[in-house]
Amino acid sequence: MKTTVNLYDFRQAFNDMGRGEQFSYDGLEILFDYLEQLGDDIGEEIELDVIALCCEYAEEDHKAIAENYSIDISDCDFEDGLDRVIAYLEDEGVYVGHTKGFDIVYRQF
Repeated sequence: MKTTVNLYDFRQAFNDMGRGEQFSYDGLEILFDYLEQLGDDIGEEIELDVIALCCEYAEEDHKAIAENYSIDISDCDFEDGLDRVIAYLEDEGVYVGHTKGFDIVYRQF
């Protein structure tokens, strides 16, 4: 038996599991949209497993990602550094999107 969730239900599931702070409000919307599109692309519904999603996906600013994945942005201004990190994540196939505040949602690897 499956239940279809909307964005509100998706956000609420994170709060109910004590993971409401794992992603920003915008970050959860980006992740929700990504997972819906992914389900459409692969022809399968994605199971809502909050803990698994929190282990597989993250939201951080580009400087933290650059540090965690040894991406050199020392010669970049903010915009160029952001673009370099996004390009790196796209090449690795793990870029999901970024928030209005420029935090990046990505699949961890």
